[in-house]
Amino acid sequence: MASISFKHTPFGDLAIVSMRGCEDLSKKVDYYLTQWRETPDEHSFIVQASCPRFGTGEGKAVFNHTARGLDVYIICDCYNYGVTYKMYGQTVPMSPDDHYQDLKRVIASLGGKARRITVIMPMLYEGRQHRRTSRESLDCAMALQELISMGVSNIITFDAHDPRVQNAIPLGGFDNVQPTYQMIKALVKNVPDIVIDRDRTMIVSPDEGGMGRCIYYSSVLGLELGMFYKRRNYSVLVNGRNPIEAHEFLGKNVEGKDLIIVDDMISSGESILDIAEKLKAKGANRIFVFTTFGLFVEGLEKFDEYYKNGLIDKVFTTNLIYSNPELLNREWYCNVDLSKYIAYIIDTLNYDNSISQLLNPADKIKILMDKHTKELNENK
Repeated sequence: MASISFKHTPFGDLAIVSMRGCEDLSKKVDYYLTQWRETPDEHSFIVQASCPRFGTGEGKAVFNHTARGLDVYIICDCYNYGVTYKMYGQTVPMSPDDHYQDLKRVIASLGGKARRITVIMPMLYEGRQHRRTSRESLDCAMALQELISMGVSNIITFDAHDPRVQNAIPLGGFDNVQPTYQMIKALVKNVPDIVIDRDRTMIVSPDEGGMGRCIYYSSVLGLELGMFYKRRNYSVLVNGRNPIEAHEFLGKNVEGKDLIIVDDMISSGESILDIAEKLKAKGANRIFVFTTFGLFVEGLEKFDEYYKNGLIDKVFTTNLIYSNPELLNREWYCNVDLSKYIAYIIDTLNYDNSISQLLNPADKIKILMDKHTKELNENK
């Protein structure tokens, strides 16, 4: 990071606001920032904001600090179902709508006095409702417009389901960050014997919508690329979506190769597991799964079964959203820490510098691959 020349004067006094459920991630980000800026031991950039609730479930936000002149970075995980509140005496898990409403409350509590507001929302709220295919709402676009209208200058998200949703806010800041380098780094660390070349490794996209991120992986690693396409039954609606009838593979022979399946999220995991089974039937060697967000909305039992049967080897997801403690203990699971990356982004933006170099890690990936290849050769 030494190649980035920081300005001497920050845009404003740095303030990090951690929404409920983001405390651990925010503390890690704060740790890096305090180390880099050589602040006193007791100093923290985290500014407290609370969102208390009335017995009816109604809420408000209280910002416990002066807001004037602050360069505020709000970290928000709209998908943390591990956070609860009381309503009519019942314990209620927070839904994405609850988290998003609290985010707006915190922005409103700043009263327009902050110098700049940046929202870091790793998994974009309503990101899967990004386009209209029938007479239906465009929730993600509406949310983006609402945040910009409330005074948010920048929205930073990771691996958006479809980044073209930013067209809804053409005059607002929107950055879609990819965790490519961190994923590859975690792979070579946890699977040190993997040989990443065209003869022994291949990238696989689970559908046509994910080809963009997979093309980047295959390009920077110099690997072949395969793709599945989903054949859906559009006459039926199950749990809000058209069920998949079959996955068809397009690509070269996978026999004997280690495969890396890359997607933005695991929801139920049905598609990923079906694809893994089909690839194993075609003679694939080991199967690794890269997904930025691991939701696992239908539990972990299916993944346990597929791992036990040798159909998957490792699943990599990030710590950008809440992970069930049971998931963290699974032998097949690897948690990829993105806190340092977020800290770099905040540090750079606070000094009003460009983050373009941070968003394209091609050079860092090349250095990592050269180092990994050298270590493999030395261990032969």
